[in-house]
Amino acid sequence: MPDLADLYPGFASEWIPTRSGRIFARVGGNGPPLLLLHGFTQMHVMWHRVAPKLAEKFTLVIADLPGYGWSDIPRSDADHTPYTKRVMAQAMIEAMEKLGHVRFALAGHDRGGRVAYRLALDHPGRLSRLATLDILPTYEYWARMDRVYALKIYHWTLLAQPEPLPEMLLGGNPEGYLKNKLTSWLKSKDLKTFDPRALAHYIAAFNDPARIHAMCEDYRAGAYADYEQDKADRDAGRKIAVPMLALWGDSGIAQSAATPLDTWKTWVTDVRGHSINSGHFLTEEDPEATAAALLDFFSEDP
Repeated sequence: MPDLADLYPGFASEWIPTRSGRIFARVGGNGPPLLLLHGFTQMHVMWHRVAPKLAEKFTLVIADLPGYGWSDIPRSDADHTPYTKRVMAQAMIEAMEKLGHVRFALAGHDRGGRVAYRLALDHPGRLSRLATLDILPTYEYWARMDRVYALKIYHWTLLAQPEPLPEMLLGGNPEGYLKNKLTSWLKSKDLKTFDPRALAHYIAAFNDPARIHAMCEDYRAGAYADYEQDKADRDAGRKIAVPMLALWGDSGIAQSAATPLDTWKTWVTDVRGHSINSGHFLTEEDPEATAAALLDFFSEDP
């Protein structure tokens, strides 16, 4: 990685060994533990505008998912096993345990939100509270894939194609693809919404062919194992039992398929939520409202 700006001054840098390789995280703040997970095209840096406020009340662990950012890149297999949200969730549990946190709160955006709700389904005793940012369950996206939605999230089918097609297409102009994707998901459609120092981090990671491959493996897992695991839980009537907050951008991705809260109520026993004045990137488009919503929710008594 080239020299990049430190957007978490005063935070420690940790490389934490797990069965999925080393997980990189920035750690700082005071109070009960709160794990923050990023999504596709991004990395831990995406939380930099809300972290100072959250760190006043919580010990933050701001991690890179396996294959993303500065975390190790697991070697995949024919079933994309290391990139299933079930295995990624287990890696996050291992990382948190190594830091001394057996039970914690968790917020996840985009792909990180999928890891987060899978962790809640598989390991409910690990979580005190859960928040997801601008997603619906993976099962719901595939089940609702009509013409309009397929055009909106075409990358789900593109990146899930067999290797090496998507890797080759993204690798032809990685920075161009990244900037186009980020811009298209912003409410303002203006790349200047992002802090240029954060954007430099995203560009640096996206220029790594090995990380492009990892991102494609993430989406391949989403199209197969993640979908089947979601469907199995839905068919069995299993629901997320920990209290959950669902946030979404009022012009983001999740709201374009259905009313997000109504959908989440079919998956969670105790859920609330509302929209934020943003596109897909809540923490960077409206950090004040996003931080306030997360603080209110995570600060409630058990």
